[in-house]
Amino acid sequence: MDLEKYFSAAGITGKVQKAIAADTAKALLSFCGQEPEFAQAIEQSGKSFQACLDHVAKGVGTSLSDFQAYSKAVEFYFPGAKVIFQMRIDLVGNADKPEEHVKPLTVSFDSLLDF
Repeated sequence: MDLEKYFSAAGITGKVQKAIAADTAKALLSFCGQEPEFAQAIEQSGKSFQACLDHVAKGVGTSLSDFQAYSKAVEFYFPGAKVIFQMRIDLVGNADKPEEHVKPLTVSFDSLLDF
């Protein structure tokens, strides 16, 4: 299945659905790249992208966050799956440089002493 074509916004109906289609498609394509099993679930679901967007838009009042939209879209195709969001702020412009986290060194006194 051509997922790019599957997630095309062409022919999408509904005001909310049209508004969220492009960004939701981009997020879902990214998730497919991260988890091949998720891509397979979409391919085998028999569900349309329009139906996904209808599900996401259901019950939306005056606003819908990206987090809510992506989580509902993932749940539509893969019940029980969760989206993990990680946000950081960079006040000095070094966002391109990921922080290196050093694993702590664990040393046992028994290994230091030769009995």
